[in-house]
Amino acid sequence: MHEYDVIVVGAGGAGLRSAIAAQEAGADVAMVTKLHPVRSHTGAAEGGINAALRDGDDWEMHAYDTMKGSDYLADAPAVEALTQESPEEVIQLEHWGMAFSRDDDGRVSQRPFGGLSFPRTTYAGAETGHHLLHTLYEQVVKRGIEVFDEWYVLNLATTDDADPGERSCHGVVAYETATGEVEAFRARDGVILATGGLGQVYDHTTNAVANTGDGVAMAYRAGVPVEDMEMIQFHPTTLPSTGVLISEGVRGEGGILYNDDGERFLFERGYANNDGELASRDVVSRAELTEVNEGRGIEDEYVHLDMRHLGEERIVDRLENILHLAEDFEGVDGLEEPMPVKPGQHYAMGGIETDEFGQTCVDGLYAVGECACASVHGANRLGGNALPELIVFGKRAGRHVAGEDLGDPQVTAGWTPDAEAASVDTPVSLGEPWATRGDAVADGGATADTATATTVVERTLERERERVERLRDRDEGTQHADIRAAVQRTMTENVNVFREESALKEALVDIHAARERYRDVYVADPSSTYNTELIQTIETRNLLDIAEMITVGALARDEFRGAHWRKEHQERKDDEWLKHTMVSWSDGSPEIWYKPAVLRGEAKTYEPKERSY
Repeated sequence: MHEYDVIVVGAGGAGLRSAIAAQEAGADVAMVTKLHPVRSHTGAAEGGINAALRDGDDWEMHAYDTMKGSDYLADAPAVEALTQESPEEVIQLEHWGMAFSRDDDGRVSQRPFGGLSFPRTTYAGAETGHHLLHTLYEQVVKRGIEVFDEWYVLNLATTDDADPGERSCHGVVAYETATGEVEAFRARDGVILATGGLGQVYDHTTNAVANTGDGVAMAYRAGVPVEDMEMIQFHPTTLPSTGVLISEGVRGEGGILYNDDGERFLFERGYANNDGELASRDVVSRAELTEVNEGRGIEDEYVHLDMRHLGEERIVDRLENILHLAEDFEGVDGLEEPMPVKPGQHYAMGGIETDEFGQTCVDGLYAVGECACASVHGANRLGGNALPELIVFGKRAGRHVAGEDLGDPQVTAGWTPDAEAASVDTPVSLGEPWATRGDAVADGGATADTATATTVVERTLERERERVERLRDRDEGTQHADIRAAVQRTMTENVNVFREESALKEALVDIHAARERYRDVYVADPSSTYNTELIQTIETRNLLDIAEMITVGALARDEFRGAHWRKEHQERKDDEWLKHTMVSWSDGSPEIWYKPAVLRGEAKTYEPKERSY
């Protein structure tokens, strides 16, 4: 058994920053990650890092833009932490050697981004995430932090108290891809989940194949509530053939969207009369799909993004990577012709419920980055706010788990007195049809009254070894790929940008059927070394949980807010829905409940207003 003070699961931007902060605070830290750190999906982030760095801008303006962009579903204390601390984190990156783009006067460049009242997006060409990832990994190497790369975490080692708020997390169990060995990692102080996104629940996504929502699913089955999972961001500019992202930086630099009639439709069709292409992402995505659905799309599928008028010098200086992506994946020369784009799944605003220090309701378990929900993004994330979330909350979680006193959280995790129970009319029962209901309520949990921290980890290790062997030993059944494809298909068809009740219920029926088929899943590859089929089979179980969380949340929220559009409910209902949709797994099946959004910040309350661009 490996033992450390702090175990960080995942080595993207949030995980790396967490590990650095915990080590600086005196903790003995190890990172356990299914990818080598510089292959993490943070490297695919193109646009930039929002930070109020210049005269004429301040954190209050950034906070207001973020709350407005969230459609007033974000929690103000977390938003203010993000906007207050992002400038110092950007400066820290500069001191660590990150290669930011520069203006002629030598200052770090900033560009306009959608939904921002000031051009505050700091960037490194169109490869900001790539530079961020390498900068942070250099710091991890410099500090001698141990990294177990290509180790896939199978489960959390938690106690099994009836009340999730009484549970504690003591480590993780992971599978080494190279050898097939299953080993335990005990965390004396805590575990930080930094496992990234969940885009593989859709079949058209900007996310990498590794983004399967593992951390969210593991925390959920350990009893941690998930928050606002219905809030899925669809980025308006992805390449039709692959889902590869075309940065919002193209529009920030002045790129223009046209329909098949040659109209600059965001203005000419009245979708965003003031900001046009720089309206928030949910507005632009809906506008594009409306154009396609009403017959003004190109080849009935996409619209055009044109940057030719910016000139070759500016494009090559600031957006060179975009030229390569368009050429490589669509055969289009962005200097000579417009690029085809359409909305694609991009980001999850919801995730594992945490406070503004990354703590969950389970003692010793933290979550940061895209897998977490503090909540900073509410119903819609502004472009340029994901990377500062990684570094700000990564730093906070790392310091807190290592024992630093950061004060009392203003955002609470877990059930609170102002929470309310809810019920949702679903066409099928939710949860795993084979789940055993009884004394054990946390997946992988061990009874707390007799178990020491070590025995909790050991029992989880034993269970996970048995699970791996069962999958390897079966020689017939259903392969996971068929199940995964069915889930991706129904999510893309029924839980996309435009949502309606009958389609959401159809998706739940399909997910239930996929769960039934998963009972007979088997792994055709019997090998121990580099058995990626085994890992993908386990990931597919996580995707089943993720799909259900998203869909039941979307069915429950009968209003139109941010990225969540409902055909039957075409208005934002502030009297009813200024609250978070919570889903808990405490007895083997999901339970829906609500918590009010926290709109009171440090010195003001963010009153909901009409959201127009």
